[in-house]
Amino acid sequence: MKIDSSISAVITGGASGLGAATARKLAGMGAKVALFDLNAEKGEALAKELGGVFCEVNVTDDASVDAGFAKSRAAIGQERILINCAGTGNAIKTASRDKKTGEISHFPLDKFNMIIQINLVGTFRCIAKSAAGMMTLDPVDGERGAIVNTASVAAEDGQIGQASYSASKGGVVGMTLPIARDLSRELIRVNTILPGIFDTPLLAGAPEPVRQALGAQVPHPARLGNPDEYASLAVEMCRNGYFNGEDVRLDGAIRMAPR
Repeated sequence: MKIDSSISAVITGGASGLGAATARKLAGMGAKVALFDLNAEKGEALAKELGGVFCEVNVTDDASVDAGFAKSRAAIGQERILINCAGTGNAIKTASRDKKTGEISHFPLDKFNMIIQINLVGTFRCIAKSAAGMMTLDPVDGERGAIVNTASVAAEDGQIGQASYSASKGGVVGMTLPIARDLSRELIRVNTILPGIFDTPLLAGAPEPVRQALGAQVPHPARLGNPDEYASLAVEMCRNGYFNGEDVRLDGAIRMAPR
């Protein structure tokens, strides 16, 4: 796919971090961008900077996602690119003992379900609705659209306390190939990136020694990933017409330890 001013792109989680970097990259190539996010202040500011549109969207809510796509398509047209970066995490053991009292408790199921709803179901909701829209387009150079999802190395190397997060991201990896096959006859490609430890807002507030220690765990280069590096791979997945049905680690060769 040639990315230029004829292309419209929707980026979920687009107000910051990996999503913002990808939005900047696409806009820099001429694409028209729509940012889906809950952070209206950051989203509006970035959309203004990029000449795009911000849509306040909760990916767990059908009506909110529908309204987001309606707003973005009215402003920039039907998207040919969808980048799914919206997501969150938590750290809770499946069952544990209180170190002081010895009291036993288990992972609250509502908190487990929340992560699944945001990271997995929310991603699928946006894929399904975007793909249905892409199917109305005429093919250009043999394709109608490209979708890139964000999983995590935790899909394969989940750490202690990451049961819900790893399950959600493992689900994103697991559905990549079947969705790519579902949409193949409609000329829509689907791929997934599994980022390692990236320098995102989640880590921005961490003390510098903590950031350095995390970066030192990466074999090479021994540093945190740059969101621009994620954006570069996401764009390549859109540009390269033979890139389809793949899940790719972007992690500097790290394999996460148990904790």
